[in-house]
Amino acid sequence: MNKDSYLDYYEDLQISPNADQETVERCYRLLAKKYHPDNPVTGNNEKFNTISSANKVLSDPEKRAAYDVKYEDVQKQKLKILSKISPSEGLENDHQIRHAILSTLYIDRRRNTTNTGVGSWRLEQLLKWPEKTLEFHIWYLKEKGWIQIVDTGGYAITASGVEVVEEDGLLLEKDRLLTDQSGQSNIP
Repeated sequence: MNKDSYLDYYEDLQISPNADQETVERCYRLLAKKYHPDNPVTGNNEKFNTISSANKVLSDPEKRAAYDVKYEDVQKQKLKILSKISPSEGLENDHQIRHAILSTLYIDRRRNTTNTGVGSWRLEQLLKWPEKTLEFHIWYLKEKGWIQIVDTGGYAITASGVEVVEEDGLLLEKDRLLTDQSGQSNIP
């Protein structure tokens, strides 16, 4: 598996990298039922193939171990946004945290407009803030209509959220941009 073909199988199955084998199987069955091409309401052949590929790797202990090595490498390479900000520095810092979340979701939406969504666990990893810190800010951003929950259970920026990012600018420096699967930056 090289960097150009990296797929986040944990994100595809909507599970933590720490999930046990039973959880992998349970989540796969749930998603397979939802996306199976024979399902007239929610069937989606592309998503079904994606989750089937993820399940083949994550349900085989040897394949999963090899995948986990690459997964850890890719996760380490992803650049962190504002990792030095302490979540207890006051209201100005709260604005920066929310703006970092919006910037992350903006980049995700720009990278792939049809299959967007960043899960809570992934936000925690990218931003280096604990779930409890992010909960309030995610609630606020949802209430303002700047982010929404998508079918995958992750968060995606809305058109209103894009306007906020465009007004305030991305909260990233050129060397802190998230990269796509080919290693190219997602922002021109």
